[in-house]
Amino acid sequence: MRRVSIITALAIASTMISARIALTANEFSVVPFEFDPDATHLVKAEWEDGIGCPTKATTRPFVESPPASGNFVVGPPTPYTDPACRTGDSRDQRNQGLLLVKTGPTNNNASAGARIQGVRGTKLRELGYDLRKPGSGTGLDVPGDQNDPRGSHCGAGAPRFNIELVEDPGAIYFLGCNSPPPDNNFSGVGWQRLRWGGTAPLTAFRNGVVLTPISNMTVKRLSIVFDEGQDASGGPDQFGAAVLDNIDVNGTLVGQGPEGAAENDHDESDREDNNHHDGESQTHSSRP
Repeated sequence: MRRVSIITALAIASTMISARIALTANEFSVVPFEFDPDATHLVKAEWEDGIGCPTKATTRPFVESPPASGNFVVGPPTPYTDPACRTGDSRDQRNQGLLLVKTGPTNNNASAGARIQGVRGTKLRELGYDLRKPGSGTGLDVPGDQNDPRGSHCGAGAPRFNIELVEDPGAIYFLGCNSPPPDNNFSGVGWQRLRWGGTAPLTAFRNGVVLTPISNMTVKRLSIVFDEGQDASGGPDQFGAAVLDNIDVNGTLVGQGPEGAAENDHDESDREDNNHHDGESQTHSSRP
């Protein structure tokens, strides 16, 4: 009887731990940071109201009243959703977007980014974000549309996920906006929804070199880094800025800044910032 009780208790504990991991994965936050140890003041990362991908937003268009009178008045509320973002973070009531900027040359010891907190222990299946960049307008999967030179920067190395895994300590895996290309690109009017993995194997470049399957591997640390500037190294567009929304980890979307947290994250020590930058030095727009 005692043996059965112990086994039952262990089973319950295991279930609780699994549930806790799943709960944590569903409560992650995306906290902006700026790595700028030499005070160049050429990078910026922050969540801003009104720049995100609109999901169930409301517009107030002008209408001619009476018709053909030449007199325009503010019309009734009109729902608006970009076709790329038919789903989003239901908690986001201010249409926030994540602004990432690097001004000037790529070869500068500075970067913008965001730490994805609350995902440690999560088994990765899917990563992604929505990118403010014109598309086909259909909301359909249009491979290669992320190569459009208009709108937000989408290079081989930025914006990118930096992924550290429990199963491979000491390595950093890189998943760039355009390298590897997204497995899905749901292309809207002013946005594109980029997704890696999901129904396809999730892959990333181990130490920026070898494309490696990482599906179902365990997160130790996860972040988004933006370190490509306005020169040729920041190609293909040399824009040096991107707006992201609906950061996706395993299908859970976060489209707003963390509640009750500082706008920028400086609470995880210089050591962690240096880890982020060490990752940046190994990959850039010229890598495969």
